[in-house]
Amino acid sequence: MSDAQNTPEEQTPDAAGLSRRGLMGLALGAGATGLVVGAGGGLVGGQAYALEQQKAVKDAAAVMTGIHQPGITTPVQEHLHFASYDMMARTTRDDLAELLSDWTYAATRMMQGLEVTATGAVGGSPQAPPDDTGEALGLPASNLTITFGFGPSLFDQRFGLEGQRPDGLERLPAFLGDDLDPLRSDGDLCIQACADDPQVAVHAIRNLSRIAFGRATIRWSQLGFGRTSKTTSEQTTPRNLFGFKDGTANILADDAAALDENVWVSASEGPAWLAGGSYLVARRISMLIETWDRTRLAEQDRVIGRDKANGAPLSGGDEFTAPDFAAAGATGVPAIDPRSHVRLAHPDMNGGIRLLRRGYNFVDGTTDLGRLNAGLFFLSFQKSPQRYITVQKALSTDAMNEYVRHVGSGLWAVPPAPAAGASVGAGLLGA
Repeated sequence: MSDAQNTPEEQTPDAAGLSRRGLMGLALGAGATGLVVGAGGGLVGGQAYALEQQKAVKDAAAVMTGIHQPGITTPVQEHLHFASYDMMARTTRDDLAELLSDWTYAATRMMQGLEVTATGAVGGSPQAPPDDTGEALGLPASNLTITFGFGPSLFDQRFGLEGQRPDGLERLPAFLGDDLDPLRSDGDLCIQACADDPQVAVHAIRNLSRIAFGRATIRWSQLGFGRTSKTTSEQTTPRNLFGFKDGTANILADDAAALDENVWVSASEGPAWLAGGSYLVARRISMLIETWDRTRLAEQDRVIGRDKANGAPLSGGDEFTAPDFAAAGATGVPAIDPRSHVRLAHPDMNGGIRLLRRGYNFVDGTTDLGRLNAGLFFLSFQKSPQRYITVQKALSTDAMNEYVRHVGSGLWAVPPAPAAGASVGAGLLGA
């Protein structure tokens, strides 16, 4: 919808903090033919209602503001709902700015365990669709974090952002063995919602998608469970669907030097609007579960390069012992196979590059052949796309490639957290 079709009233945030179009999205997204405002109690109440809104925004702002967006170094939660969006045809820069403002407002509320507006699921007019879908009523915030990203395709003539695209923010190149589904790859925008309750994560994406109605549509989405990494020393190392400990050497939240070196974009490394942000890579990796399950344990250990029981490298020690790639095994061959995943992915083999991983397992039913449609939804944050590309190219000879297929892919620039009272991406859009 172009600006010419919008009245000034529609472009002004109302007392609930959402633009009129955002509220209309809540209504039309529920299948209504229009938005009833004020009927039978209305969506806009009196002075007490407005004061409640102001308090909610003040309380929620502390979650979203700061230097970095939540959901990167935050302790990894147990559940994920990830969604990629495309802006709709004929939307404008103002539409994009308004959508990001609406999303920021709703996200700050939901991360506080609140509904998307004060009237929410049951407090509005009974003659209008509820503002909130209601499935999270009575549930705590469950450590919900909501993280926003901007894809390469957003930086085109539609929104006048061509000159703001960071160097390297391009569609990821083809890698050996890729079998990508274009309908499960890329996107103008992305939202990563993580929580310790799956219903809270789903609620977040469901309601943000309703708010986007008429401006952006979901391109694809992915549910995830059972984190496959950790970001704090207090968290135990989880296991992936191959049964191996995953993320032993991940960057931790309290390692400021490693984060600065590997994750955060500095003011000298990108456009000003991205300083303090990062780049997010998502890869949907299908695991050939049945083939792996019929593989000898010794072969599984060789492919990974670690002991399945305790996660220790095959060169010896415990889980956290540094791998010794020069160590020889009993037969004189390297204890850690040169084609093992651990060796090829290790920073020592990739110029010291480290990625901050936040991946999840997924099981999406069964395939047409009756096999589990399952795998790893790989998520990593790094200070430049080239860092991920370097590591992924190094994995071209990975012995694990016999058991996995990369079927989805995407790259997004993740801006820093907004200043108090501002929206995500305000630095990019000059809002």
